[in-house]
Amino acid sequence: MNLLMQRSEERKDLPKVYATNTFFYPKLMQSGQAGLRRWTRKVDIFAHDLLVVPVHLGVHWCLSIVDFRAKKINYLDSMGGRNQACLDALLQYLRDEHQDKKGAPFDDNGWKTECLRDIPQQMNGSDCGMFACTFAEFSSRNAAYTFTQAHMPYLRRKAALEILTGKLLL
Repeated sequence: MNLLMQRSEERKDLPKVYATNTFFYPKLMQSGQAGLRRWTRKVDIFAHDLLVVPVHLGVHWCLSIVDFRAKKINYLDSMGGRNQACLDALLQYLRDEHQDKKGAPFDDNGWKTECLRDIPQQMNGSDCGMFACTFAEFSSRNAAYTFTQAHMPYLRRKAALEILTGKLLL
């Protein structure tokens, strides 16, 4: 996720991305924005195009993406699950964070939340993390989700190379 943020800083033709760490979602669900206040002390999430939130559900990884440009919060689950509680919590987080950091109510007029259905699905019980990372990577460059389960071995090797070199290939 850090590489996505780094690339978005270097490439002005791509959306400006802020990605939370993997502890953000559980803390949000446990404590709400108050428990996360210091986590974004030095970050204006509203100055970004996308807020990428990894969602860990115990034994399964999903992803949520806040798109400030489209006024939309999407939930992406490679096993087809729905999580309206996540979407509701993120919208409330935006309200609370905006009030806290900007001193004004968040204008949520026109905002939509959606559990995306027509997205690539995993066919095993072990690739959810790669699907979540790949959803994030494709979203961070405005690309359609054109990958499938069959691409996972390649995408795993690609991710390993990117981590080792500290640079995304695309």
